[in-house]
Amino acid sequence: MKDAIRHLESEFTKIRAGKASPVMLSSVKFDYYGSMTPLTQAANVSSPDARTITVQPWEKKLIPEMEKAILNANLGFNPSNNGDMIIINVPPLTEDRRRDLSKIAKNEVENAKIAIRNARKDANNEIKKNEEASEDMKKDYEGRIQGLTDKYVKSADDLYLIKEKEIMTV
Repeated sequence: MKDAIRHLESEFTKIRAGKASPVMLSSVKFDYYGSMTPLTQAANVSSPDARTITVQPWEKKLIPEMEKAILNANLGFNPSNNGDMIIINVPPLTEDRRRDLSKIAKNEVENAKIAIRNARKDANNEIKKNEEASEDMKKDYEGRIQGLTDKYVKSADDLYLIKEKEIMTV
């Protein structure tokens, strides 16, 4: 259940809420000498201000390949280069895009809740298999597991409320 919350938090870092962050490019991979490599492993990705991301590759000949990968990642960015680095101006979010991002965040929360409920189901199945425990002990453990499940589902909902507020704030 903790892993589901950790995964949700990491997915939320990928959903941008208006200001530029190097994490936005964490999912971008490009062809680096025949293997798909994350952009961050072949370049220095930074955010000098709230509206700009810079990608400074360690090999300048990789700039066109990296630019193409950023465009193909369908993140809504239009990269440009000055010969030394790739510069990405992050456009401000429109109201429609904010709603879309909120829906994406809600979907991630639902996925986390499913993972939490699956963990509950697995734990309850383990308890039912245990032949040494009495029926009262089994009921007690199932109650404890349900309490943990409720706690983690609430945690996921709380994280969503924070993220939604962040996304919708202009």
